[in-house]
Amino acid sequence: MAMVDEPLYPIAVLIDELKNEDIQLRLNSIRRLSTIARALGEERTRKELIPFLSENNDDEDEVLLAMAEELGVFIPYVGGVEHAHVLLPPLETLSTVEETCVRDKAVESLCRIGAQMKENDIVDYFIAVVKRLAAGEWFTARVSSCGLFHIAYPSATDPLKTELRTIYGQLCQDDMPMVRRAAASNLGKFAATVEQSHLKTEIMSIFDDLTQDDQDSVRLLAVEGCAALGKLLEPQDCVAHILPVIVNFSQDKSWRVRYMVANQLYELCEAVGPEPTRLVTF
Repeated sequence: MAMVDEPLYPIAVLIDELKNEDIQLRLNSIRRLSTIARALGEERTRKELIPFLSENNDDEDEVLLAMAEELGVFIPYVGGVEHAHVLLPPLETLSTVEETCVRDKAVESLCRIGAQMKENDIVDYFIAVVKRLAAGEWFTARVSSCGLFHIAYPSATDPLKTELRTIYGQLCQDDMPMVRRAAASNLGKFAATVEQSHLKTEIMSIFDDLTQDDQDSVRLLAVEGCAALGKLLEPQDCVAHILPVIVNFSQDKSWRVRYMVANQLYELCEAVGPEPTRLVTF
């Protein structure tokens, strides 16, 4: 009889320990998720374990952080890349929590999973996650969405690409400075996936808005974007669009922005090229 009931035992232990008042027991059970998944098998992991985790994510930050990390390497336990999309719902929820380190780990895991997903699954499932987070009522969701566009964009259809560029532009103008900071910080990664024709128009327009943001915390992240964008543009476009921004930043009213220019000077000069650099005095 014990042998018949054996497959039920791991999930019973998990449920008991996840509801235990002792945080260490809950944490230990999360860290054993891969062992439990192997015992359950791929189908039961998809149909029972993952939904259970999606419904039970109101916990201490330490437990949620461990869950976000474990789920990022869970593709083999749900049946491979063709079933990878079942991991998105719990990570989407974790991407909206208040604690920054949990959100960052959830986004990291989403990117890891998205990078392995089939193109049609990116379109059917992953892009939907990005759009929901970007439209989230809480700023935490919108912050997290900014780190996912570079995974979603390459597989998107042309209409979806247009929509994603528009949404990113809206995030760069969000009312919350935290969202604009996230958009500025991730612009380089997103821009690297965008076609040259749109890079020189829409992306540069977005970038120009960020460089003129009233928050110096946003502008200093835009300084880092100068180097990243400069390396993506043709030399003449880089001189026309990036060099004036660098010069303006070097005279910014915020010492933090000016410091960032000085700190990034080598990369900025490398992006612009030797000849224009010689002609400019900072």
